[in-house]
Amino acid sequence: MNKALFLRPLDVLYLRGNKLFGASGGDDAGAQMPPWPSVVAGAIRSRMLVDGGENPADFARDKAPDDPALAKSLGTPEKPGDFRLARFCLARRDGAGVEPLLPLPTDWLATGSKEKPKLHRLAPAPLPEGVKSSAATEAVPVLCIDKQAKPLSGFFLTGEGLAAWLRDDALSSAHLIHTEALWKNDPRLGIGMDTIKRTAGDGRIYTSDAVALTDGVGFLAEVSGADGLLPRSGLVRLGGDGRGAEVSIADVAWPEPDWNAIERTGRFRLMLTSPGLFEAGWRPPLEGARLIAAAVNRAETVSGWDVAIRAPKPAECAAPAGCVYWFEGFNGDVDGLRRLVRDGLPCPDAARCAEGFNACLIGNWNKERSDV
Repeated sequence: MNKALFLRPLDVLYLRGNKLFGASGGDDAGAQMPPWPSVVAGAIRSRMLVDGGENPADFARDKAPDDPALAKSLGTPEKPGDFRLARFCLARRDGAGVEPLLPLPTDWLATGSKEKPKLHRLAPAPLPEGVKSSAATEAVPVLCIDKQAKPLSGFFLTGEGLAAWLRDDALSSAHLIHTEALWKNDPRLGIGMDTIKRTAGDGRIYTSDAVALTDGVGFLAEVSGADGLLPRSGLVRLGGDGRGAEVSIADVAWPEPDWNAIERTGRFRLMLTSPGLFEAGWRPPLEGARLIAAAVNRAETVSGWDVAIRAPKPAECAAPAGCVYWFEGFNGDVDGLRRLVRDGLPCPDAARCAEGFNACLIGNWNKERSDV
């Protein structure tokens, strides 16, 4: 059974992406927000090692922990054990519980204004006869609106919005929250150093964005394969410069789709809740159902820092979180889809799987409701 933690930053966070900076004057290091799940997976595993009396530096050198339970859970960086970051997202304290917040899925588009957004549903439709395209699916997501409008970005689904999406109900502005209500960027000025002279380098001034989360907002992390080993309180070092984040047990109730409807119709939608690393590029490796259409945003490049060898991790092309895929013709056991939500989509890299990539949710697809 997954155990959920809520991580509440105590200060601004440095959540760096994969863009180099500092080589010349005037460079800007933007924040990667939300961060990749590997950032939180690394923070939790480091805390587990310290709590178990292990040396994180030894683990970084690919040495398994001496403690048998830790060794079974964490394995080594090259050969991970049972530990997996099963779910990771922004979240906020909601009374005694924690409310997950997920990016607006790509099968919905917001227009209008940030204060009063209007939402539009995208629905798969076959191309008219005689129209050719490079689409790799038999249908393409189509947006039908009465007039041209500029799309808005920066919206997240609330808990109620996620429940509505999973049931394929209509979304409204009440189901959205904008990033401005969740965090602010806090630009910081820095200067590169001459490591030989131990002085400030000439013309090496740069800026770096820190992230300041609003009160009550943090990160939700659900972990499998670490029973009895997860911290229940205290702090973890999170992001660049090891800024502190408070750990607490999270009480969260994830909404569910109508599994009986999926079994009856053989149709469902799949949404990525973390970046997807697939051998087929943007296409998830899901068998037993036919992919009808996909709404996939521009690919992002995922990398990170390998503490074992003090070098960047290999850059990989990923389908961003929030991408939606429509499937039909499913005639298997819905328990298999439940396992997919629990264990994630197959990943060619075991280490990335343990870090929380390829996580997804399954939602209903009411074809009659979404026909265009």
